[in-house]
Amino acid sequence: MKVARIYLRVSTDGQDLARQEKIRAESEASGHYVAGVYREKASGARADRPELLRMIDDLQAGEVVIAEKIDRISRLPLPEAEKLVAAIRDKGAKLSVPGIVDLSEISAVADSMSKIVLDSVQEMLLKVALQMAHEDYEDRRLRQQQGIEIARQHGKYRGHRPNQALHDRIMAFREGGYSIAKTAHLAGCSQSQVKRVWANRKPQPESVAQNR
Repeated sequence: MKVARIYLRVSTDGQDLARQEKIRAESEASGHYVAGVYREKASGARADRPELLRMIDDLQAGEVVIAEKIDRISRLPLPEAEKLVAAIRDKGAKLSVPGIVDLSEISAVADSMSKIVLDSVQEMLLKVALQMAHEDYEDRRLRQQQGIEIARQHGKYRGHRPNQALHDRIMAFREGGYSIAKTAHLAGCSQSQVKRVWANRKPQPESVAQNR
């Protein structure tokens, strides 16, 4: 039986993972046993996503990582994206992502020369997909910055609203005694964001602090 681990990701708390949830049923229908589903709300341009790292840590040889699209796995610059893919492969697992032709089964039964060619084509297709995912991310950022600049020139830009829900989660975990690393894992954000929120917390009145 083929064993799969499914990775679902959106970029912000305001986005919904519901559309991607169908991947589990589709994977099971295609004959996979789903060993785990990893859900994350974090930018694909971050390499330190807690659920992604947990999935890689859980991977066993022969398993397959399934995602909706390659940009769900990575929007990192190509060298960093390739390191991420290498971390998956180092566990003896492979990626299965729509839009990337999988030549592994053909390569496995090909003669030595054909195998070299097929493996090279597979690597090229993966590199192109990873690079396109990163370029799309950069294009989106550029358009966003251009929109902000236009709004600022017209006096309509008010800055980003803080993610209050994430802020509250971070504060709750830290006040509960969790470490920065554990808080980042539980809250689904980076350690640097935990440090920033914790450093910017409002000091409590002395009388309140003494009563805690």
